[in-house]
Amino acid sequence: MTSEPPIRQLLAPNPSPLTGKGTNTWIIGATDLVVIDPGPDDPKHLAAILDAVGPDQRIGQIVVTHAHLDHSALAPRLAAATGAPVHAFGGAKAGRSPRMARLAASLASQGEGLDLAFAPDSLLANGDALHGPDWSLDVLHTPGHLGGHVCLALGNILFSGDHVMGWSTTIVSPPDGDMADYMASLDRLAAGHWHRLLPGHGDTVADPAARLADLAAHRRQREAQILRALEQGAAAVPELTRRVYRDTPDHLLPAAERNVLAHLIDLEARNLVMASPDLRSDAVFSRQ
Repeated sequence: MTSEPPIRQLLAPNPSPLTGKGTNTWIIGATDLVVIDPGPDDPKHLAAILDAVGPDQRIGQIVVTHAHLDHSALAPRLAAATGAPVHAFGGAKAGRSPRMARLAASLASQGEGLDLAFAPDSLLANGDALHGPDWSLDVLHTPGHLGGHVCLALGNILFSGDHVMGWSTTIVSPPDGDMADYMASLDRLAAGHWHRLLPGHGDTVADPAARLADLAAHRRQREAQILRALEQGAAAVPELTRRVYRDTPDHLLPAAERNVLAHLIDLEARNLVMASPDLRSDAVFSRQ
């Protein structure tokens, strides 16, 4: 690939407090196109994607960064309309860390947005590559937000899905998400030399190094806040969340609680907190 291929962005009409202005669908290529993250199962968005295909163009491949409904649900209908295969790491529970798999029954998964029906035509692994006449995408497995999350590198441009977004931090909700994995994936991305990040939600990230550093610093700060909050006394997740997220609107507190739980699970694994009677969603946590 000697020059950057055409890259187009289509915004799905699914704005919300958790998706920002909506889901970004990315179309790459001049003739043989690849679509990244078709988006939610919305006929208007399907029509917009198909209308974006010119007379000398075809959608040859579809890639899903992770199996959340706002990214993957339209994939079957787009595949049926175009004949293109769907590539992804796996289904909604693929890539779940061994620890989360063991804890799944006790963590009361909320299943936020999981596309449990999603089944790709082919499975991607870290280090794989997808190719078109004028583009090549390298697959980076970046678990954290979801065990099967992948980012896709087009040279020094990274399609970062929900791992790094332009408008907000990323929700990590156990057992589908894993904070230790999320931080390790952040470190891995920070070792790259990216020109810009094209996320699943929000605007283009023009300074990837600064954004990645800010996200890591934010998580470390949140971890420190949780530990300080526990100095006020042992507490369950809802109370701890209210101690830490003091200015968060009530309708966003459930998502905040899942982030707090993700941090607590990571802290417990590092012997910094204890869970009583055992590690579960409704445990009472205290400093070790």
